[in-house]
Amino acid sequence: MKTITRNETAEFLRAHDNYAILTHRNPDGDTLGSAAALCRILRSLGKNAHIVENPEITPRFAWLHEGLTIPAAEEGQCIISVDVAAPKMLPEAFAPYQERIALRIDHHGSATSFTPLELVDSTAAACAEIIYDLAVLLGAQLEEAAADALYVGISTDTGCFRFANTDSHTFTAAAACAAKSSHIFTLNQQLFDTNSLEKLQLQSWIVEHMEIFGKGDLAIVAIPAAVETAIGVNEDDTNNIASFLRSIAGIAMAATLREGKNGDVKISIRAVPGRDASLVAAKFGGGGHKGAAGCTLSVPMEEALKAVREAMLLENP
Repeated sequence: MKTITRNETAEFLRAHDNYAILTHRNPDGDTLGSAAALCRILRSLGKNAHIVENPEITPRFAWLHEGLTIPAAEEGQCIISVDVAAPKMLPEAFAPYQERIALRIDHHGSATSFTPLELVDSTAAACAEIIYDLAVLLGAQLEEAAADALYVGISTDTGCFRFANTDSHTFTAAAACAAKSSHIFTLNQQLFDTNSLEKLQLQSWIVEHMEIFGKGDLAIVAIPAAVETAIGVNEDDTNNIASFLRSIAGIAMAATLREGKNGDVKISIRAVPGRDASLVAAKFGGGGHKGAAGCTLSVPMEEALKAVREAMLLENP
């Protein structure tokens, strides 16, 4: 495993002509936006580039990949992953590609090295910021569709520039996107200012069933799959639901546990500056950032709830 710089990554991208790009499981705006932008940037340079279809993509972001995908990576393609912190973050359908990934571009500080080359910058608020830097180094002209994709990645991973990971470079990259796009208001409205009735009903359920503990600064909730089914929420409704508990005044760290279809428990942890969500996730083999981290446990919900609660207390004495 070798960590390379942005300049070295740009040289790598110049040196190859046929790319397949991978995104992570439960894909969010950053992995999908980064993939779409990178694909379009490479195409603008005359490269052959496609995104391998992610079976878990939802309607909220599916438009980003229209016209850019292939069903599977082809023999001889140079495979790149974006925003993938560890092999287990790849969808099951992508498992055959793990040994073929030549380059990983990521911004997770608690990532696992698993590719021959990797560009990892934990100071970047979003992987899309890194893709923007590569576009500049490659001398690529940022077209509107690529700018929109980058903006989706940057804005969603910073909570529309509200999270502590936002810095001056984040705004520089976002400003460059805004200069090329006529869709910024529409994107903001769709991504941050529109909720389904089902999502609001789920939030109401969370308020009724959450637990506040520790010194009154910790919160946790366990959401059974049956509850989500009864309310009728979909994956887009539950996107970023983990931040809901953290938004309560006085809460410094919050955990949301969701029961998956296969019985696994998906755990999402959010924290304010000064607390470290990744330390809790790491206890269960997960990772992420100080402000946002996650993991998955293959145990009953009650057991997962108890374990995460205890881990949060240990990290927040």
